[in-house]
Amino acid sequence: MFRKLLERLFGPPLDIKDLVKNRKAIILDVRTVPEFRAGHAKGSKNIPLHELRSKIGELKKQKRPIVACCRSGNRSGTAAQILRASGIEAYNGGSWQNVQRNIS
Repeated sequence: MFRKLLERLFGPPLDIKDLVKNRKAIILDVRTVPEFRAGHAKGSKNIPLHELRSKIGELKKQKRPIVACCRSGNRSGTAAQILRASGIEAYNGGSWQNVQRNIS
Protein backbone atom coordinates (compact mmCIF):
# COMPACT_ATOMS: atom_id res chain seq x y z
CA MET A 1 0.00 0.00 0.00
CA PHE A 2 2.79 2.43 0.90
CA ARG A 3 4.54 1.65 -2.39
CA LYS A 4 1.38 2.43 -4.36
CA LEU A 5 1.02 5.73 -2.51
CA LEU A 6 4.60 6.66 -3.33
CA GLU A 7 4.09 5.77 -6.99
CA ARG A 8 0.92 7.85 -7.08
CA LEU A 9 2.77 10.84 -5.60
CA PHE A 10 6.13 10.52 -7.37
CA GLY A 11 5.57 8.20 -10.32
CA PRO A 12 7.07 4.76 -10.91
CA PRO A 13 10.56 3.95 -9.59
CA LEU A 14 13.35 5.33 -11.73
CA ASP A 15 15.07 2.66 -13.84
CA ILE A 16 18.45 4.30 -14.36
CA LYS A 17 19.94 1.24 -16.03
CA ASP A 18 17.19 1.14 -18.67
CA LEU A 19 17.46 4.89 -19.29
CA VAL A 20 21.22 4.71 -19.82
CA LYS A 21 21.51 1.38 -21.61
CA ASN A 22 18.38 1.27 -23.76
CA ARG A 23 17.37 4.91 -24.10
CA LYS A 24 20.94 6.26 -24.29
CA ALA A 25 20.36 8.79 -21.50
CA ILE A 26 23.09 11.27 -20.71
CA ILE A 27 24.41 11.03 -17.15
CA LEU A 28 24.89 14.62 -16.08
CA ASP A 29 26.92 15.29 -12.93
CA VAL A 30 26.12 18.80 -11.69
CA ARG A 31 28.79 19.02 -8.98
CA THR A 32 31.77 21.35 -9.16
CA VAL A 33 34.76 20.38 -11.29
CA PRO A 34 36.93 19.47 -8.25
CA GLU A 35 34.13 17.26 -6.86
CA PHE A 36 33.74 15.56 -10.25
CA ARG A 37 37.49 14.96 -10.54
CA ALA A 38 37.48 13.28 -7.12
CA GLY A 39 35.08 10.59 -8.43
CA HIS A 40 32.12 10.23 -10.76
CA ALA A 41 29.86 7.71 -12.48
CA LYS A 42 31.40 6.06 -15.51
CA GLY A 43 30.55 7.92 -18.71
CA SER A 44 29.06 10.94 -16.96
CA LYS A 45 29.38 14.48 -18.26
CA ASN A 46 30.18 17.31 -15.85
CA ILE A 47 28.26 20.58 -16.04
CA PRO A 48 28.23 22.35 -12.66
CA LEU A 49 24.75 23.43 -11.61
CA HIS A 50 25.65 27.13 -11.77
CA GLU A 51 26.54 26.69 -15.49
CA LEU A 52 23.53 24.55 -16.44
CA ARG A 53 21.26 27.29 -17.82
CA SER A 54 23.97 28.38 -20.26
CA LYS A 55 24.22 24.79 -21.62
CA ILE A 56 20.50 24.14 -22.16
CA GLY A 57 20.69 24.68 -25.94
CA GLU A 58 23.60 22.24 -26.24
CA LEU A 59 21.75 19.62 -24.19
CA LYS A 60 18.50 20.04 -26.17
CA LYS A 61 20.38 19.28 -29.38
CA GLN A 62 21.30 15.85 -27.99
CA LYS A 63 17.60 14.82 -28.02
CA ARG A 64 18.26 12.27 -25.27
CA PRO A 65 16.90 11.90 -21.75
CA ILE A 66 19.13 13.11 -18.94
CA VAL A 67 19.80 11.52 -15.57
CA ALA A 68 21.23 14.20 -13.28
CA CYS A 69 23.38 13.30 -10.29
CA CYS A 70 25.45 15.05 -7.63
CA ARG A 71 26.69 14.28 -4.11
CA SER A 72 23.37 13.76 -2.35
CA GLY A 73 20.55 14.28 -4.86
CA ASN A 74 19.80 17.87 -3.89
CA ARG A 75 21.55 19.73 -6.72
CA SER A 76 20.56 17.03 -9.21
CA GLY A 77 16.92 17.52 -8.20
CA THR A 78 17.25 21.23 -8.96
CA ALA A 79 18.99 20.42 -12.25
CA ALA A 80 16.22 18.01 -13.28
CA GLN A 81 13.61 20.68 -12.59
CA ILE A 82 15.52 23.26 -14.67
CA LEU A 83 15.91 20.79 -17.54
CA ARG A 84 12.25 19.72 -17.50
CA ALA A 85 11.15 23.38 -17.44
CA SER A 86 13.26 23.80 -20.59
CA GLY A 87 11.52 20.93 -22.36
CA ILE A 88 14.15 18.25 -21.75
CA GLU A 89 13.21 14.81 -20.42
CA ALA A 90 15.17 14.73 -17.16
CA TYR A 91 15.35 12.66 -14.00
CA ASN A 92 16.99 13.03 -10.61
CA GLY A 93 19.32 10.07 -10.25
CA GLY A 94 20.40 11.10 -6.75
CA SER A 95 24.02 10.65 -5.77
CA TRP A 96 26.64 9.78 -8.36
CA GLN A 97 27.34 6.60 -6.40
CA ASN A 98 23.67 5.60 -6.75
CA VAL A 99 23.87 6.13 -10.51
CA GLN A 100 27.14 4.15 -10.70
CA ARG A 101 25.58 1.24 -8.77
CA ASN A 102 22.60 1.22 -11.11
CA ILE A 103 24.57 1.21 -14.36
CA SER A 104 27.15 -1.38 -13.34
